[in-house]
Order: sequence, then C-alpha cells, then structure tokens
Amino acid sequence: MSCRTVGTIADLRRHLARARGENQEIGLVPTMGAMHRGHAALIERARDECGVVAVSLFVNPTQFDRKDDFDRYARGLPADHALCDELGADFLFAPSVEEMYPRPGCVHVDPGKLADHLCGAFRPGHFRGVATVVAKLFHIVQPSRAYFGRKDGQQLAIIERMVADLDIPVGIVPVDTVREPSGLALSSRNERLSPEGRRSAAVLYRALCAARDSLERGSLAAVEALAAAQPILGAEPGVKVEYFEIVDRADLQPVAAIEGPVMIAIAAWVDGTRLIDNVTYG
Repeated sequence: MSCRTVGTIADLRRHLARARGENQEIGLVPTMGAMHRGHAALIERARDECGVVAVSLFVNPTQFDRKDDFDRYARGLPADHALCDELGADFLFAPSVEEMYPRPGCVHVDPGKLADHLCGAFRPGHFRGVATVVAKLFHIVQPSRAYFGRKDGQQLAIIERMVADLDIPVGIVPVDTVREPSGLALSSRNERLSPEGRRSAAVLYRALCAARDSLERGSLAAVEALAAAQPILGAEPGVKVEYFEIVDRADLQPVAAIEGPVMIAIAAWVDGTRLIDNVTYG
C-alpha cells in the first residue's frame, strides 16, 4: 500500500482505528517536513519495529520565537510524501495550522527547569510549544512508540520527561544523529548554508568531540573540557557560538564536575542560520 496523505485529525483517527483493531503497533515519527536522511533513519527504524507507521508533517508556529524563522522554514510536501512512500510509511499526517489550532490555546505543557538552559535560554517559549504540540500528536495518533533524533538533545530529554511525568503510554525511541562525511549533523536548516558556510559549520562536531575527548582522558572538570575545544572553534571566525555547555542528561542543568551522564551541547550561527548539535558522555 502506498503512503496516504491525511489532512484532518478525524480522518487519521479513523484510519488508525482499523489498525488498532487488528492489534497492530503504531509508530509515530513527528517531523516539520523538509525531510532528509536523518528523518529517513527515524522512519526506517519505525518501519522495522511497528506494524503501522504514521509520519506527521507540521511546521508548528507556537515553537518559533521569530516570525521570520517560521516564514523561512523549508516546506516541500510532494518531496516529503515521496520519501515517506519510498520508505514504506503508511500515513503522512499533514494538517493545517487551523486543524491543529482551531482556537487560541489556553492549556499548555510547561517543561519547567528543563527549558532554563541551552536552547531554552535563547528561545523563550520554544519548548512549551514543542511539548504542547507533541502531546497533541500523541493524543491524536495514540502510538505505541514515537521516534526522535538525538541531534535535538534538549527536545528529546523534555519529551522523555513529559511522557514519564504525565504517564503517557508511549515508548520514546531515540535514534542516533545522522551526519555528513564532515561530521555536520543533518538538518533542514543546512540547506540555507553557502558551500563555505557548510564547510565552516563542520567545526561544531569537531569541538564537541574535542570536549568529549578531554573527559575521556580523565579531565572531569567541565571548564577544562570546554576549554580544550576553544582553539578549534576559534579557527572558524565565521561561526558565532551562542552557547557551548555541559549539562546533566537528566535535568539539563549545567555541571561543574562530571559525576554522571552528561550532554555536551552547542548552538552557533553560520550564514545567518542557527545550528545545534550535541554528544554525550558517561
């Protein structure tokens, strides 16, 4: 069966009710479209593990702190549908903004201190928008499992905590970051980069690896690990670092000494485009 594009909540629920009645596990891959090999890895994993795969495509306005960023976000439904079809997804849920938000929302999911640092410190309200729309998708689709990339590490941690704290019966499946040969994490935003910008942006992953290497050599002070990467970042003047931090993986709070699992995370601007990446240690 080819992938069916569905635009309304009612239609999607009707289709999935049949699958649920046959006791098939439903896998959800939430996306904002402009799909690439990173999204393909999520869909392929879901296809391997679930009887029915639903991919959502919704550019969620409530998680953008800048209207120009929302307006510039890449959109391409025909190409996204073709990829979903090629990879064997069953449904592509592509609702309009009016379908998802028929009225101004009064109730939201607040991620609390998990949004205090990293991207949350620079994008007020972003993760409230993310958590709320993902909660809506979970209630609409009622999947057994949902698939998220590790590249958006703060988002992944918030969604895992939301599911645990609110007792939402969805298994969260993290999927490893897919990278270009240079190490640059795949992102829909990479298409905005010039060839020179794309080359420069690869420094983000090199810096993260240098910090992790420092920890693996036994320097368990965060300041030392981050300092080990500064010469690498300094060699690329076109890369403007927004943050470069080491945080506890459970509560996303900055740490001074490494005493458990941590995430080393970076955000930077290249060619006027904001990029993020992370690696883990421990």
